[in-house]
Amino acid sequence: MYTLRTRFKKDVVTEFLPPARTIKKQRVIILADGMPTVPKNKEILNLLSSKGFWVFAPRYRGSWESDGKFLAHSPHKDILDVIDGIHHNFVSIWDYNLGDKKVFKLNPDEIILVGSSFGGPAVILAAQEDKRVNKTVAFSPVIDWRRPGKDEPIPLLAKFTEQAFGNGYRTSKNGWAKIISGKFYNPALNPDKTNGASLLMIQAKDDTVVSYSATKKFAKDTGAKLITLPRGGHLGKSILLQPRFYKIFAEFIKK
Repeated sequence: MYTLRTRFKKDVVTEFLPPARTIKKQRVIILADGMPTVPKNKEILNLLSSKGFWVFAPRYRGSWESDGKFLAHSPHKDILDVIDGIHHNFVSIWDYNLGDKKVFKLNPDEIILVGSSFGGPAVILAAQEDKRVNKTVAFSPVIDWRRPGKDEPIPLLAKFTEQAFGNGYRTSKNGWAKIISGKFYNPALNPDKTNGASLLMIQAKDDTVVSYSATKKFAKDTGAKLITLPRGGHLGKSILLQPRFYKIFAEFIKK
């Protein structure tokens, strides 16, 4: 199935798919990507659609097709805009322009946020602010920008992103400075705002991109469930395509 596209709050271009089969509950998954990366969500969108989910994969403001400046504001607000947007009328842009005026509007029974790496803070912070979120799953999430992994110090990440991805990320003038400060887009600042019972994190001990020790401390501070892998490096949301990890995910969101 080809993926559909819409815009939320005018700026946030979002790929989405409705469920491929009818189920009793209206369940929504919103994906938050790592960065820098080339968006490639078709396989995971199709998997989750086949399991009966509405699934959405937004582009952060200022990245790829979305308007705005990247890091002008906290990327978790883009996720909040998607949550708001699905509760109002939205269309599949291509079909709408071909004359199909079908309008979607959801009233979800469940909203699940899934983020990896850079997208980890997006889903954790969004869940702190929006009580409509039922469960949050984060793979190798950045928990504390003040404790970067040894292979990806922030100045190097900023330089690499600019040189290798160009206008794929149109970063605001002081965007990286805000990240470096540790006072922006940083779950470690307010662990008490996280409902640990609704958060699952999965990370490998040998992750050299994102600090495992920061994740372990956050899990302890919040009571979140942490699954630690002895090996595996830096994990992305694509591990959901592996039956072992999809089973863990499915069991967690059922509880």
